Amino acid sequence: MGRVTYIAHDGARHTIELAEGESLMRGAVDNQVPGIDGDCGGCAACGTCHIHVAADWLGKVGPASDAEREMLQFADGAAEDSRLACQIRMRDELDGIVVHTPESQH
Repeated sequence: MGRVTYIAHDGARHTIELAEGESLMRGAVDNQVPGIDGDCGGCAACGTCHIHVAADWLGKVGPASDAEREMLQFADGAAEDSRLACQIRMRDELDGIVVHTPESQH
């Protein structure tokens, strides 16, 4: 288990416990964290789980795949720190990770 803190655009914080191997998108949806829709169910096909990874966690998360980068091109407000939450799975070194949800997913 690891902790994930989702910080909404308005500054509201939501911290959850997430089992190893589960995606940050699944954790957000299952725990009703606002700002993460996950419309495609985690297939990296919709971009509605777009997040911004806090700078000090980017190296631990690792780079996005080519397919993920292509999907992020369509996300509102995408930046260098953008990832799809469905493509990040909890593992020991991500315990305590902080991510920010964008103002809009559409």
